[in-house]
Amino acid sequence: MPAMLAAGLTRALPLLAVLAAIAVAIYVFVSWKSTPARAKEVLIEVFVVLNSALSAFFLLALLYAALEDNAFVGEFFAVCLITTLAVLGITLLCRRTFLKHNPNYRWRVTQRAEKRRRDRNR
Repeated sequence: MPAMLAAGLTRALPLLAVLAAIAVAIYVFVSWKSTPARAKEVLIEVFVVLNSALSAFFLLALLYAALEDNAFVGEFFAVCLITTLAVLGITLLCRRTFLKHNPNYRWRVTQRAEKRRRDRNR
């Protein structure tokens, strides 16, 4: 059984490679233009949105494969869904740790939310 799980997870390696390449590119570019702390903040924001969208896509594809009774495609999308959900969980954990060690960014996030709330109430 563990061999089958490992074989299934190897199908997600290209997805992980693409996500890693995106992460490196974003971090290097934003660090070059701004600060490393800002790069981490941008990377976390991008990865939350990206992995949420990918998880929704893979869930829809998994449901479609289940409707079509296509087990092979369903297994592939299930592995991709598990991978994106794991990366999303890791990203949220990183966000919590980042905000814990950089309380000034927590103020910035609350400031933005407060501004949005004021704009909506107008």
